[in-house]
Amino acid sequence: MRIRRAMFQSVHVAPEGEAEALILGVFQDKRVAPEVFPEAFPTLQAALARRECTGEKENLVETFYLKEDREIRILLLGLGQPGALRPGDFRNLAAVAGRRLAQARICTVHVALGPQVREAGLDMNACGRAFGEGTGLLAWKGDAFRGSATKPETPDPLTLIVPDDTFRAGVEYGLRLASAVNLARDLSQTPPNIATPLWIAERAEQMAQQSGLHCRVLQGEELKAERMEGLLHVGRASANPPCLIRLEYRPEKGTTRPPVVFVGKTITYDTGGLSIKSRENMVGMKRDKDGGCAVLGVMQAVSTLIRPDFPVVGLLAAAENSIGAASMRSDDVITYRNGVTVEITNTDAEGRLVLADALCWACEIEKPALIVDLATLTGGVVVALGSVYAGLFCEDVSLLARLERAAEVSGERVWRLPLHAEYRELMKSPVADLVNSNPGRKAHPIQGAVFLTHFVERKIPWAHIDIAGVHAVDADRGPFIKGPTGYGVRLLAELVHGLQKEDLWQD
Repeated sequence: MRIRRAMFQSVHVAPEGEAEALILGVFQDKRVAPEVFPEAFPTLQAALARRECTGEKENLVETFYLKEDREIRILLLGLGQPGALRPGDFRNLAAVAGRRLAQARICTVHVALGPQVREAGLDMNACGRAFGEGTGLLAWKGDAFRGSATKPETPDPLTLIVPDDTFRAGVEYGLRLASAVNLARDLSQTPPNIATPLWIAERAEQMAQQSGLHCRVLQGEELKAERMEGLLHVGRASANPPCLIRLEYRPEKGTTRPPVVFVGKTITYDTGGLSIKSRENMVGMKRDKDGGCAVLGVMQAVSTLIRPDFPVVGLLAAAENSIGAASMRSDDVITYRNGVTVEITNTDAEGRLVLADALCWACEIEKPALIVDLATLTGGVVVALGSVYAGLFCEDVSLLARLERAAEVSGERVWRLPLHAEYRELMKSPVADLVNSNPGRKAHPIQGAVFLTHFVERKIPWAHIDIAGVHAVDADRGPFIKGPTGYGVRLLAELVHGLQKEDLWQD
């Protein structure tokens, strides 16, 4: 069996060099200035006159030019109307061009999009960054578990020749950010018989050594000593014990500023526990760890690319929700380190139980400037928002605005859902403070967020992002192939990048 090969073995950037192909941008008026590629101008004019060449966004038309006995492939890439073009469009534009380059096995391409970026009045660096992200995301392989029964073709390396300094700097940044996203995608793709909680901890420790992060793993007796009741109860039936993974970036010059804290739900496999999932809903539960995978990815980006002048902490609440004689039961009551008691009404609502531990720790131990958690928390958010937006819950006006700006720049979209006090009634228990799941389906995605509010100190800015609808795609789309998207890495990296430009600690 032969499988589709990965798009590129690697992607590099150079300021100059000979190229096998050229990417030219074309607006819908189909004008190309003669000075852009003067020797090929007649060839370009003929291609522009073809009916298939519309200049509409993501329209792609090819032509060829003979130069010194060398055939140069020209990709005319549609950009739409100048007034409608946005920097984020360059992710999908890079994917359209990149797929064709990979199919044609092109190894060097001259990217000549600068004139159109200037004509549209766009930020050259931002457009280059999006182009680099799109190309880098397209290079993800996701084939580590193919065996001897498949015969994958060997992908080629790709060199992007980008003469414009500002655009090239953006491309380089985007490629490095995409590398962090692809780390998260690699972890997501890893099956549960390999990616156990302690395996994730090992990957975190390796990344910490390579990236200069500080890593600590709490497990066993230390979890008990720290009263991590959610992790202990969710993970107690599994042969693979739970853990809390802490990664910390510290600026080189040192600082007394409180950290920005990111928390990730890291359920390495979710059977539903005794509230067992159906056969159909069990498939794909290796991706219930994708919040934590994204936190690992963003910590790599923070430590190797952004390097802010304030500390950043990543907390991964890692457990496997399995079934056995020691399984957590419905009707159990657990008491968290902050004194809140929870009646278990659904063992398949386990993600919020482990997140509660990490949120308590973040508030009490880290004393953060702000907290953002990422979690594949509810099917209800998929019903509400589909696979277009992540559900955002945030009552802090400043943090909400920062996240919405980061979403606009990163292209990882969020939609704010309500978190009003009336919803708290849904989670009241007759025997404890809270139930972990209301048996009704009312406000299903809000239930999980409301539950989490009881584990965050009100004075601390906090946002919960439910990524259940956006953490994977079921078909090739834009720069992604079927599988994980690494959602959250670019969003949170841009949040950190934005915080660099303002004095958060003076709010």
